This record gives sequence, structure tokens and C-alpha cells, in this order.
Amino acid sequence: MVNSDTGDDVVATADTSPQKKRRLLPKILVGLVVVLAFAAAGLYLYAGRPAQPTDRAIAALQSDESVTVTSGQWIEFSPTGTQPTTGLIVYPGGLVDPRAYAPIARAVAERGYLVAIVPMPLNLAVLAPDRARDVIAAHPEIEHWAVGGHSLGGAMAARFAYSHPELADGLALWAAYPAGTDSLAGRDLAVTSIYGTNDGLATGEKIDASRALLPPGTVWVEIPGGNHAQTGSYGPQSGDNPASIAEEAQQSSISEATAALLQRISR
Repeated sequence: MVNSDTGDDVVATADTSPQKKRRLLPKILVGLVVVLAFAAAGLYLYAGRPAQPTDRAIAALQSDESVTVTSGQWIEFSPTGTQPTTGLIVYPGGLVDPRAYAPIARAVAERGYLVAIVPMPLNLAVLAPDRARDVIAAHPEIEHWAVGGHSLGGAMAARFAYSHPELADGLALWAAYPAGTDSLAGRDLAVTSIYGTNDGLATGEKIDASRALLPPGTVWVEIPGGNHAQTGSYGPQSGDNPASIAEEAQQSSISEATAALLQRISR
């Protein structure tokens, strides 16, 4: 800069001494903590408001003479008066309230199977893909287990099956497919992939691409007119296409195909 008194050029040198760096470090750390805190708060607020279950889903949570429903660490559906030996663990879709899958869970339980819908941290299954282990440990009477789920939940159920082949006999993918790192192509695993032709998120192209990641004996169930959101009961979803069949019809097809998978692994 120029000294106005003398006109001489004076070179300003920055203080890069170790002492100044040490003085700046706490300020930098405080700044990072503040940024991370705001980011975490934003994620919590966003993920803490999942898509809510419809009245139909809430009604499916009631016990009756055919299905007993209990809630604790997870939501459990069991056929009343019988002791099932085969069970299904359901991972909800990303940012979807787990109760939204109650109609399908009830329909599968009515066919004689135990079904547990597992809530996830911040409603994101990617944060706890091994949560099925807790359900399995709580039910030593169940001889055969399938894991499954919708969308992100299905992908994380596939990850569980990939990581724990000794625990899962079957995998039910509802508008879902495994990650490329979780190929199950060479596994001795019963798999059913169920998808709708009007799905705007798990599109037909994505489902076709997943065929190479699944065992040759995978059962593929296409639901004409079904979309992504009607896999659960939580209303429309951004990015999806309108369905051309009723929600009840789509979910009936899903529960029927899922029960058929459970029958396969029971043999």
C-alpha cells in the first residue's frame, strides 16, 4: 500500500505465525460446528415429517379375530390363534411413516405369516440396514425369514440379505432393486420383485436393469397400472405417475405375491 505521509511503498506482510494459526483454529472449529448443527437440524426437520398414513392404513392397525397387531420397537402383525413359523420383515420406503404399509402387512398376516414393519432412524432405512436382526432375535420360533421393503427400504432389505445370507431365506422387493454393490445373482435366495407399470420412480427400465443383480429363479410380478406411491397408503408422491388401478387392487397383488414367496421358503 502507499504511505500518504512519505509516498514510499510499504509492503504489508500477513501474519502467518504459528501463534496466529493457533488463535484462528478455535474460530474455524466453532464455525464448522455451527454449520454442521444447522445441517443436522435441517435434516431432522425434513426427515422428521414423513409421508403420513391414510385413514385406511390406520384402520389396518386394529386387532381383530383374524390378526393381532402389537406396537413396540416395531409394528407386528400375527395371525390370531395360530403360531406361524415363517415371517416377513418390512423396511419402509424413504421418508414414509411405517404405518403406511399396514394394509399389506395385515393381508399377509391373514394368510398365516408373522409380519413386522420396522421403523427407521429419521425414516431412512439406509441409516439402519441391519435392523432386521432385532426382529429375528426376538422370535426364535420363526424357522424361515424373508426380508423386504418398498423403494429405499427394499434396497436396504436387499443389502441385509446380501450381508447376512445365513439369516434371510427370501427377499421381497416392492418397487425396489439392490444397489450395484449388493449383487445377489449367485445366491441361493428366493426373490420376488413386484413393480407397477406406471411407476415414475422405480421405472421399468430400472427394474429391467436389476435383473442381472438377482438370482436366475427370481419371480417377476408386474402390476399393470400400478404406480410407486400405492405400494403404501400415504397419498401421492412427487415424481411418480398416476396409477390407473385402485390402491386396494395394487396392494392386493403385492400381498398375494409376497405371501407366495413366504410359502416357497416355508417348504
